[in-house]
Amino acid sequence: MSSQELPKTHRALVVHSTDIPPKVETLPTPQPGPGVAIVRILAANVISYVRQIYNGERQYPYPQPLVPGTSAIGRVAAVGPDATSLKPGQLVHVDCVIRGRDDPDNVFLAGIHEGYTEGSKKLMHGEWKDSTYAEFAKVPLETCEVLDEKRLLSPLPEGGLGYEVEELAYISGLLVPFGGLKDIGLQAGETVIVSPATGGFGGAAVLVALAMGARVIAIGRDRAKLEKLREKVGGGGRVEVVPMTGDAEADAKSLKRWGEVDALFDISPPEAAKSTHIKSGILALRKGGRVSLMGGIREDVGVPYGRVMHWNLTLKGKWMYERDDIKSMIKMIEADVLKVGKSGGLRVVGRFGLEDWDAAFTAAENNAGMGDSTVIAP
Repeated sequence: MSSQELPKTHRALVVHSTDIPPKVETLPTPQPGPGVAIVRILAANVISYVRQIYNGERQYPYPQPLVPGTSAIGRVAAVGPDATSLKPGQLVHVDCVIRGRDDPDNVFLAGIHEGYTEGSKKLMHGEWKDSTYAEFAKVPLETCEVLDEKRLLSPLPEGGLGYEVEELAYISGLLVPFGGLKDIGLQAGETVIVSPATGGFGGAAVLVALAMGARVIAIGRDRAKLEKLREKVGGGGRVEVVPMTGDAEADAKSLKRWGEVDALFDISPPEAAKSTHIKSGILALRKGGRVSLMGGIREDVGVPYGRVMHWNLTLKGKWMYERDDIKSMIKMIEADVLKVGKSGGLRVVGRFGLEDWDAAFTAAENNAGMGDSTVIAP
């Protein structure tokens, strides 16, 4: 489809203020230019706390008015004159992480968060303001990763994996923990603590760690939820569960019952700032162990300083993931090493049109566990 063939207008969800609900509006269809792809959105992921972002509860900074959204699956509708490999008609994963081309340290989340630098704010308030809760989205060429449509969508008898487009939207949920686990160099055969493991991103971390060949110790407060997680992911005996009691020393001892622990992956929500589980995880690590911090905690968290120093531990923060991680993740899925659909125990709990955005937000809130995803399909 050329720019001349794009419709003159399209529908999009628009956030004008955190004080009033978003509404669907008819807007001019974005047009291609240098470095630009126009993508017809097929399925955009809805994260569990999306309502808190757009009603101001989470106080995320972003320009208004805004077409909200996240990462998505779409089909290329038009490309700019400098595109060399991306072509109209291709099925693509559209990544919400956008980086400055002249300085990749300027990074923001399209439709969600303007980032922390003047450069990232300039990008989100300017050229790349609007996101994917729309019929068409204008995105940087480099945020589109081409998917092997035949392999992913063809039926199993024809050599495909039999996925539906909506199931592929879960790629974005898997990418977040993959970025952190890869950042600390998790290796096959190692043991990693995932905390907390029963939420959406924590559960995704369990799936990713297993696909990377690791053994997982899943922790949380609710034993029944942990056991349900273990049953759901399988893991061939490579998943252990430990309910946290709040006694940091005792919990650390419980975490070591299966032998050496190589790494801790934490993706705690803001509400977990006072919890002792991060300290317990650190105390359970072997000498030379690694920690990946990817959670939403904004307060300072107590760290056992002496243990970190004497045990030569490495603590690393990671916001999202790198572009090469997307390519690696898609290869794992196309090779069937990591499953994103029903065959992997995952489910799309709802597929909603733009007008049903409120129901989509509610479905995402109520189904925030491992493997559950909600999509907006404009």
